[in-house]
Amino acid sequence: MWRASYFFFPRFSSPSYSSSTICLCKMSCKAGPVIPKFIPVETSEITSISKPDGMRFSLVSYNVLAQAYVKSALFPHSPSSCLKWKARSQATLTVLKNLGADFLCLQEVDEYDSFYMMNMENLGYSSIYVQRSGQKRDGCAIFYKRTSAELVLEQAIDYNDLINSIEDTAASSGDKDGVSIPSGNADNELKDDLCKAPGDHGDLNDPRVRLKRDCVGVMAVFKLKVPSCDPIIIANTHLYWDPELADVKLAQAKYLLSCLAQFKQLVSSQLDCTPSIIVAGDFNSVPGDQVYQYLVSGSSLPEHLPESRDDQPLPLSSVYAYTRGEPHFTNCTPGFTGTLDYILFSPTGDVKPVSFLELPESESPDVIGGLPNHYHPSDHLPIGAEFEVLQ
Repeated sequence: MWRASYFFFPRFSSPSYSSSTICLCKMSCKAGPVIPKFIPVETSEITSISKPDGMRFSLVSYNVLAQAYVKSALFPHSPSSCLKWKARSQATLTVLKNLGADFLCLQEVDEYDSFYMMNMENLGYSSIYVQRSGQKRDGCAIFYKRTSAELVLEQAIDYNDLINSIEDTAASSGDKDGVSIPSGNADNELKDDLCKAPGDHGDLNDPRVRLKRDCVGVMAVFKLKVPSCDPIIIANTHLYWDPELADVKLAQAKYLLSCLAQFKQLVSSQLDCTPSIIVAGDFNSVPGDQVYQYLVSGSSLPEHLPESRDDQPLPLSSVYAYTRGEPHFTNCTPGFTGTLDYILFSPTGDVKPVSFLELPESESPDVIGGLPNHYHPSDHLPIGAEFEVLQ
């Protein structure tokens, strides 16, 4: 969830939203949630590798909007009935059930034990979950169909571990004050105090304070239930939201790829395989910014950021950029409309996207006025892809 006070409209192409999905003349306060469909990729380069359906799997990434962040002050444009947990939870469950993806990577999950785990279990999903550190109540979860995949290994990612690298660097250099990270506009008051915990306050010029954002991720190895297929690594994460702390987001992005690189090496050694990698999440970064460029190219990392681990970035591509171009937006509120969510994959691996989940245009009636609303229970939209196993 991006909480800013300005509009942003990236200029990227987007396919038309299915006219059968929603009809303006039928809009009412009792309308149900919109269920997007997977759209096949039509380029010859990708469709030429087509195999039987048994060699495919689908993955959806969705910031479901933690109920802890649902404040009327944050979403004054949303009908009050849409913000109640009873309505939102059932609408979210309807969306997840009807999408029917083999893997669901969810961010801002804050009712895991009381709602998601049990209800998704009834739909045939098992899951892994990592809650944010500190006093934050939400976290990242990966749900997977038991009929589609088997969990082999999992590992949490805690971006607060970046603080340890700062302290290690300070200790080795003899600098008791640590390593300085440029503060940017650190003198400006951070936006959205409603979503802050007490630990968020402090001197942002102190890297230990600046890096402590309580953000997490989770990565796991799955064995697909298809013949002769190497295991795959799926990671789900949520990077920090504040545009004023772009350097922190960049440090988190580097740490993410560092953890993935080491995890891949461990998996390759233990399982004697070459796993493909898929990374999903809310990266709170728009197409073309430093975080995005780093994730899809492994470059653009300024020297002033702390070294998290000795590694080389993984080559990754964005599913939507690869298949049809990044969408106009995945997050839609009156204060901000833009693309923040991505599914990344290793283009040199054994899985390739052959379809993508449709997204609405800015003029689509179901998003006018901003989200959440009666058609979308979160301020984010689900994104997704169907992958084909090339082996």
